[in-house]
Amino acid sequence: MKIVAPVVNVEQIEVLSEAGANEFYCGFVSDDWVTRFRAPNLNRRPSGNFRSDKELHQAVRAARQRKCSIALVLNAQSYTDEQVDMLLSIASLFLDMGGDALIVSDLGLLAELHERAPSCRIHVSSVSTCRNSDAASFCKELGATRLILPRDVTIDEACEIARETPDFEVEAFILNDGCIFEEGACATLHLPQRLGGPICMDNYDSHYRRRGGGQLNASFLDELRKNGREYEKWLWYRFSCGFTTNEAGMPFGPCGLCALPALANGGITAVKIAGREAPTARKLASVRMVRSVLDRVEAGESREQVMRFAQELRPSVEHCKTGYMCYYPEVLRQQEVEQVF
Repeated sequence: MKIVAPVVNVEQIEVLSEAGANEFYCGFVSDDWVTRFRAPNLNRRPSGNFRSDKELHQAVRAARQRKCSIALVLNAQSYTDEQVDMLLSIASLFLDMGGDALIVSDLGLLAELHERAPSCRIHVSSVSTCRNSDAASFCKELGATRLILPRDVTIDEACEIARETPDFEVEAFILNDGCIFEEGACATLHLPQRLGGPICMDNYDSHYRRRGGGQLNASFLDELRKNGREYEKWLWYRFSCGFTTNEAGMPFGPCGLCALPALANGGITAVKIAGREAPTARKLASVRMVRSVLDRVEAGESREQVMRFAQELRPSVEHCKTGYMCYYPEVLRQQEVEQVF
C-alpha cells in the first residue's frame, strides 16, 4: 500500500520521501491563468500551489530522483471551454516534464485528456463523488486508472469497489482535513488560514422560533441549543481539531489509522494524506504516523494490536471515543461490540 502526500515545494519531496511517502500530489497556478481568468486557483485551493514552470519541473525531477511518482491536481468541479483549452496545455506541459499522473474531477476533461494522451495515468478526484463499482467502471472506460474515494465512503464500500473493478486502483483518505459537506456538492473556497480558512467554517449566531409563531418551551429550546453546541464540536473535529498537535508535532484531526488493516486487506492501493497548504512539519509528522502504523500492518500484527498502537500514538484515545475525528467510525463501533462480548 502506497502513502500519498501533498507537496508545495521541492524540499518537501526529499523529507517526505525519506519519512516513507511513495507518491506526491501538487497544485499549479501560473500567472497567465490568474491574469486571463482573474482567478487565484484552478484546483479549488488558492494557496498550496507551485507558481512557475521552473518550480514544477524541479518538483518532477526531485520525485523521479527519489523513485517516487507525482501527480498534478486539476480538480475544480467544472471549467469553461476556454479554461479547458488552457488546462490541456498545462497538462501537456506537466507530462512533457515527466509528471506521472493527473488528478481530475470533471469527467469531460478526463475523457479529453485520455483522448489526447492515452498513455497518461489519470486519477479521478474525490470531488467526482464516485461511490460505487458502477461509477468506478464508467470512469475506467473513460480512461481513468485510479479512483480517489470521497471521504465518507465506508470501508466495506471501498473494498467492494476494489474487488469489483479489477485492474483499477483505489485510493482512500487516511489523515487530516475533513469535509463537512458532500465533496462533489461543495461550492466553498479553501482560503488560507490567515484569511479565515474554508468559507464553510463561518460561525453564525442562531436564533430559534416557531414557523407559525408563538414561544418555544424552555426544554425544547435547551435541546436545540445542545444540538448546536454538539454541531460546533463536530465542526472542530472535522477541521483538524483546530489544527492542534501533540508536543511532538503529531496532528490531531480526521484520521483513519485504525482502518489500515481492513483497507490493506481489502485491496486498497493507496492512502492519502490531505492538506496541500499545511506546513512541512505537519506533513512530515503525518507521513511518519501513517508509515509507523502501516509498517505494523505489513509486519502481520493483529488488527487489535494495530488499533491500540494507532490510538496511543499521539495519544488520541479520548478524541477517538467521540467518533467525530474518525474517517471510518465503523472500526470503533466494531471495537466497542467486541469489548462487550
